Amino acid sequence: MEFIQQNLMWVGLAVLSGGMLLWQTIRGGGTGISVMEATRLLNREEAVVVDVRETHEWDAGHLVGAHHIAMGQFGSRLSELEKFKGKPIIVVCASGNRSSSACGSLARAGFEKVFNLSGGIGAWTSAHLPMTTKS
Repeated sequence: MEFIQQNLMWVGLAVLSGGMLLWQTIRGGGTGISVMEATRLLNREEAVVVDVRETHEWDAGHLVGAHHIAMGQFGSRLSELEKFKGKPIIVVCASGNRSSSACGSLARAGFEKVFNLSGGIGAWTSAHLPMTTKS
């Protein structure tokens, strides 16, 4: 008990961190994958990229060949992805939070190969991988 009192900030941080990990697991946020794993899926398994960022974010730059469905429209446009149900789907947003929610929606709709790009577009650009502004 004395340890907890003396290290309250660290204990609180550990509890918060554990809670966030548990929340992601409960929400069904898809399997988090690195940029390297994503490029492997794109090159070897013809994965489909779905970008759930807002239109102004999409217009600033996105992965080549990505499909754009803003998170606010995701539920109503989910049927557009049915034709890709058998392929791996990589969901992307700015940091990985919105895409986690979209991954949960895809999993509940019966998509089995759903992946969340860890770190989102920020991780992709940090790895100096190609982006485009063309639709």
